[in-house]
Amino acid sequence: MLSRETKDAVIEIIRDVAQEEILPRFRELSDDAISTKSGFDDLVTVADLAAEKAMTQRFQNLLPNAQIVGEESVAEDESVLDILDSQELVFIIDPIDGTWNFANGLSIFGVLIAVVYQGETIFGVLYDVVNDDWVEASKGEGAWFVRPGEAPSPYRIEEQPTDNKLVGFFSPFLFKNAEQRLKAADLQPKYARTIALRCCCHEYRTLLKGNVDFSVSPKTNAWDHAAGILAYQEAGGIVRMLDGRTYKPAIREGVIVAGRSSSVVEAICKDILPIVV
Repeated sequence: MLSRETKDAVIEIIRDVAQEEILPRFRELSDDAISTKSGFDDLVTVADLAAEKAMTQRFQNLLPNAQIVGEESVAEDESVLDILDSQELVFIIDPIDGTWNFANGLSIFGVLIAVVYQGETIFGVLYDVVNDDWVEASKGEGAWFVRPGEAPSPYRIEEQPTDNKLVGFFSPFLFKNAEQRLKAADLQPKYARTIALRCCCHEYRTLLKGNVDFSVSPKTNAWDHAAGILAYQEAGGIVRMLDGRTYKPAIREGVIVAGRSSSVVEAICKDILPIVV
C-alpha cells in the first residue's frame, strides 16, 4: 500500500518536525507553555500542538486522500476517533508520546506514527527525538531498528523469559477506579519486576529489545499503541485484548496484553482478568 519512497518521506517529515518544533523546546518550556487536559498529570505543551499541526499538514501534502487522527485533535473533538472506524487510509499521530516526561525535562519521550488501512495498521514508526533513531515496521515485512548512516537491524523476540517470575510494563494507576488499582497493586509483587516509563514509545522499544517479558495497558488509545503493537507483532511478539479480541486500532475500551510468547500472554491474562471483572 505504501511504497518505500512514501515510507521514507513519512520518516523525513517526522525527523524534520521533531527538529523544528520539539527538540528546540525541550527543557526550554515556560510555565504558560504547559497545560492540563483530563487531569493534573495529563499534559499538553505548545510543542505537542505545533508538532501535530506541522505533521498533519505535511502528511496531507504527501498523501492528500489520507485522513488524520491526532492525539491533540481528539482532545479537542472526540468525534475525530470515528475516522478509525472507516476503511480509508489514516495517519495516527502522537506528536509527543511521553509529554509528562518531556515537560519535566526527562529524555524518555518520542513520536509515534501509525498508518492504518481498512482498519489494520500497515506501517508504524517509533521515533526517538533526542537520539534521532527509530523503529519502523511494515505489515508482513518485519520490524527494524534504524539509525542514520547505518544498515537497519531486524528485531526478533525470543520466547525464553527474562526471569521465571517475569518482568513487565504494568502500572496500577492506569486502571479505571480505586478498587481495580488496589487489586493491580496487590498483584505486582508476584512478578520479578514491574516498570512504567510513562512513554509507550520507549516501552514498546524496550519490549522489542527482549529484556521485558510483557506489557499490560488498560488504556487503548490508538496513538499510544498502534505503531508499537505492529512492531512487536512483526518481531514475533503476541498481542491480544484481555477478553480475547484481536487488537484493532479502532478499539476504544478494554485491556491490551502483550507478551513474548503465547504462554506468557495466557499467564498474564489469567492474572489480570480478576482485576476488571
